[in-house]
Amino acid sequence: MRYTTATRLEAEARLRDFIPRMGEKYARGRNFDRGPDTHRDVSGLSPFVRRRLVLEEELVFAALSEHGQENAEKFIQEVVWRGYFKGWLERRPQIWDSYRDGLLEDLSALERDRSLRRAVLKAETGQTGLACFDAWAEELVETGYLHNHARMWFASIWIFTFGLPWRLGADFFFRHLLDGDPASNTLGWRWVAGLHTRGKPYAAQAWNISKFTGQRFTPGAHELSETVEGLDHTEPQGLPQVQPLRMAKAPETDVPTALLITEEDCRIEDFPLDTFDICGVASLSASHLRSPLQVADAVKDFEHGALVDTVRRIDHVADSLTAGVASDLARWAAGCGARQIVTPYVPTGPLRDWLSAAQPALEASGIALCELSRPWDRAIWPHATAGFFKVKQKIPQILSERALL
Repeated sequence: MRYTTATRLEAEARLRDFIPRMGEKYARGRNFDRGPDTHRDVSGLSPFVRRRLVLEEELVFAALSEHGQENAEKFIQEVVWRGYFKGWLERRPQIWDSYRDGLLEDLSALERDRSLRRAVLKAETGQTGLACFDAWAEELVETGYLHNHARMWFASIWIFTFGLPWRLGADFFFRHLLDGDPASNTLGWRWVAGLHTRGKPYAAQAWNISKFTGQRFTPGAHELSETVEGLDHTEPQGLPQVQPLRMAKAPETDVPTALLITEEDCRIEDFPLDTFDICGVASLSASHLRSPLQVADAVKDFEHGALVDTVRRIDHVADSLTAGVASDLARWAAGCGARQIVTPYVPTGPLRDWLSAAQPALEASGIALCELSRPWDRAIWPHATAGFFKVKQKIPQILSERALL
C-alpha cells in the first residue's frame, strides 16, 4: 500500500474502489499477504479509518448494500474488531498504563544491554537473515503499512523466535504504522503474546507463512521457534477488572467555545458545530506522543495532511498547535476568550494522557474540556468486556441499533 494524501476525498475514492471486493472476494482473499503494492484483497483504508476520514458505519453500510449480510459478514466482523479493541481498552485503561510504563523500562534496559540493542537493531532494519521477517520490516519502514496477517507473523517471530521484548516490537509498529492505533496496536501484540486471550499465544508457522504469502516466502520449520509459550506468567495478577466507560463532559451551547481538532476524529463537520459560539479553532499535532523514540516522518506527515484537510472542510481560520507543554492548551483557549474546549472523544492512549495532564491548568483557568462521542462507539464499547466472541454475537443487534439492517 502506498499513501500520499490524507484527505476525506481520497478516503471516499478508495472506499468506492473497494466496495465490489467487500464480499466473497474479501472473505476468500483477506488472509493472503501478496506483498507491497499488491494487497488487492484488503481495503487499505485503515489509515483513513484511524482518523475517521471515512467512518466505520460507512464501510458497513457499503458492504451490506452491495453484498448483503451473509456475503459481507467477514468484512463487517473486521470493521467491528477495531471498535472492540478500542472499547476493550476503554474498559481496562490500566493496560495502556502498564504498556506505557513498561516500555520506558524496556527502553532503559535496551540502553544498558548492548547485546539486546544489537538484536533489536537487526530486527528493525531487516537484517536478521530470516527472509520473510526482514522483508516485512523493510515494507513497514518504507510504506507505513503491513498486511494484518504479516503483523501477526512478525509479532510472533519477534517475541518467540528472537526472544525480544514485546513492548519494543509494539513500539516499533506504533512509530511506523500510518494506521497505528493505541488500542489495536497494543492489544494486537498482547494477543500474539498470549496476554489478551490468556495462555493462547499465536504461533507463526512455516506452512502458514508459505501458503498465505503465495510461496513468496518458504521458511524452514527449523527457522521458527518450535516452542511457543504465552507470556501470561509475566502478569501473574491477571487482567484488571473491567471499569465503567469514562463519561465525557458534554458541552454547553451558550458559552464561548474553542474547537479542537485532533487526528482521533477528522470528521468534525459531522457534529452540530453551528450550535456552538465558536471563538477559536485549532488543530493539534500529536503523532510524536506515540513513543519516546523518533516517530516516522510519514506518520507525522499523514497526520498533518488529515488535520489540514479537516480545517479546510470546515472553512474556519485555525491555529496550529503541537502537543508539547500541556498547560499551553489552557493558554491558547484563554487567549481565544473560551470557557470550554470542544473536541471529538479522545480514547485511551497518548493523546488522552496529554489531555489529562492539561486538565489542572484548564480547571485553574475555568475552562471545561468537553467531548463529542459517536453512536457507533456507544453501540459497541459496552459489550467489549471479554473476548471478541461476545461482541461478535452482538453484531446483528449493533447493526440494527444503528439502522444498518
